[in-house]
Order: sequence, then C-alpha cells, then structure tokens
Amino acid sequence: MVDSREMDEMPAAPGPARIDVRASARLHLGFLDLDGALGRRFGSIGLAIEGIATSITLTASAQPGADGPLAERALRCLERAAAAFGIPTRAHVQVVDAIPEHIGLGSGTQLALAVGAALARLHDIAWTPRDGAMAMGRGSRSGIGIASFAQGGLIVDGGRGAGDGLPPIVARAEFPTEWPIILLLDGGQLGLHGAAEQEVFRSLPAFPAGLADRLCRLAVMQLLPAIAERDFTSVAASIGEIQDRLAAYFAPAQGGCWTSAMVGAALHRLRRAGLVGVGQSSWGPTGFALAPSPAAAGDLAAMLRETAPALDIRVVTARNRGAEIAVAAAEKPRS
Repeated sequence: MVDSREMDEMPAAPGPARIDVRASARLHLGFLDLDGALGRRFGSIGLAIEGIATSITLTASAQPGADGPLAERALRCLERAAAAFGIPTRAHVQVVDAIPEHIGLGSGTQLALAVGAALARLHDIAWTPRDGAMAMGRGSRSGIGIASFAQGGLIVDGGRGAGDGLPPIVARAEFPTEWPIILLLDGGQLGLHGAAEQEVFRSLPAFPAGLADRLCRLAVMQLLPAIAERDFTSVAASIGEIQDRLAAYFAPAQGGCWTSAMVGAALHRLRRAGLVGVGQSSWGPTGFALAPSPAAAGDLAAMLRETAPALDIRVVTARNRGAEIAVAAAEKPRS
C-alpha cells in the first residue's frame, strides 16, 4: 500500500489493472465562522481517524458498473469522474466496505475521492484530491474531508471565500495516536443531510461575531499549540469548549445539543468520569470523546457498553496519513 501523496510518483501498471483504494473516516470537530463578515465563511476543524473506512476495488470493464454497499452512489461517482476526465466510463467499482452515510464521518467525500483516484490511476491521468473534489462537487462548505484523504491528521481549513475555490488548508498537525478516541455510534438515527441540511443553513440565526472570535482564538491559540506540545489537557479543553458553544448554537436545528439523546446521555457519563474533550461530529449522531491513554479509553468504553448497550462503542486512534492506493495486475477485464 502507498500513501495518496505518492500517487503521482508511481508508474501506471502495464495492461489491465486492479486499483485498490482505502479512505478513512474523519471527524468534523466544528465550524469557526458561519457569518463570513471577514470575507470567508465556515472554516472547519477536522481529524482523520483509523478503524472506519471506505474500501473499493476498480477494474477495467466494457460496461460501467458497481457492486457492494453504496453501489448506486459509487456508480454516480464513477460516471462523474469519467466525464471530468473526458474518458468513457469503462470500469467497474466493487465497494468492499463503506463508511456509513449521514452519521457525521464524511462518507460521501471519501467515496467520491476514492473512485476518482482509482479511475485516474487506471488511466494514468494526473490527479490530486483537490482536483477530484472540484470535479466531483465536494467541499462546498468544508475542506477537511479532502485534506483527510490527502494526508490525514488534524486539519483546519480557512473557509469559503468569494470565489468558487475550495477552502484552503491553513493548518495541519500530526495528532498523537497515544490519545485514543472513543466513538459513540447510534445506528437508529441519521444526521441532517441533503435538502434538509441546506434549508437549515439558510434559516439559521445570525452567527454572533463574538462566538466566531472565541472559536478562532481557541483553534489558533489553544488547540494547535497544545497539539504541538502534546498537552492533552489543553487539547481536550479546547475541543470541548468549541463543541459546547457550537452545540448551543445548532440546538434549535437538531432538536437539542446532540442529535441522538442516547449519545448525549453517554457523553454526559463520560464528562462525569472526567473527560472534557467530548462532542458530536458534524450533524451526528456520532459522538466522540478524547481519552488520555489506551487504558482509560478501554475502561470507559467498557463502562459505556454496560450502561448504553444500544450504542455501538468503539475505540479508535487518529490517522496521520492519507488514503492508501495500490495497483495490481487484474486477471481479466470485465465484459
């Protein structure tokens, strides 16, 4: 396997090839300024994580096709990528695993970029994740999923400007993998998405300038320096405050501070146990909590499995590298 940052350096495989891509999930830790009074709107903080990923295999085929979870969406991605490259849609996508849709883990962007990267490699077409995002219509509000695919880590983007360009990545840091992340997944709910999400963004109240000021200060003057100094207490405190302030702002749109009441109750238990870096990724319902050590994460996850059995509790780590892309000789083109 190779890192996506190396893909332009790899020679194309001769003849028919099989392209395997694995793109990890990401957490959306919060927006910075939804008002855009300074000329840039949104701005996002994100973190790539191990343990949940979209994996696809793409092969040459006489006819376009897709199989596996999210197959219809994968086929649409394939058709859009082929149109952007100006080539026939002669490929088949096998979706081996897929990040679940609409739970706050960035499934759409990772699937689109995985398919685009695979098709580009199959045809030896120069391609970058930002190129792919533009072609596939990703990054309308946030650039963290694109950067997560490219290089992983803790990412801050600078928001959308007046033009059509993607949000620029203004900071990227290696996130300590010795600080596990407890994920709380509620399989019975979905976060806002599609037309409902667009309507919410149109109808939200004005984003207070003082709130944007505080969020930006927390990101630049607490979160990023604390990661550089491996100061868990300050990292957790900054993420926890960012999440609390945004939860209060978005509460009217999502029926409370947390999309899932069960996730919210479990996060409250983790707070009582001493964790402060807790929150909800994007519109949820996925919740998360930063733990100071693997031992602490294991103990707290075990407690949650006892007290919140309806939730899927997982312990993961940050991922500080991008998507994995591999090329192998295919047995035979599909007919």
